[in-house]
Amino acid sequence: MAKRLIPSLNRVLVEKLVQPKKSPAGILLPEITKQLNAAKVIAVGPGECDRDGNLIPVSLKDGETVLLPEYGGTEVKLAEKEYLLFREHDILGKLEE
Repeated sequence: MAKRLIPSLNRVLVEKLVQPKKSPAGILLPEITKQLNAAKVIAVGPGECDRDGNLIPVSLKDGETVLLPEYGGTEVKLAEKEYLLFREHDILGKLEE
């Protein structure tokens, strides 16, 4: 079984962020009608080559938070954890605080 996955080309491995159901004080939070489809970047590929053979690196970095489309991605299960694999151009954007 693989212990680490290094994405190829311009692919990005992400782990979905789960909205908390309780506050730190233990108060149950109501379900949000439209949850934000956010994920944390776990690993990125080296990038893609253009027509001239120059490498175009992936613009995302490990640890960044991104916004995912509602559907898509390839599910990957590693060491009892579930991840999603997306192409860089399928990711909608970066989320910053």
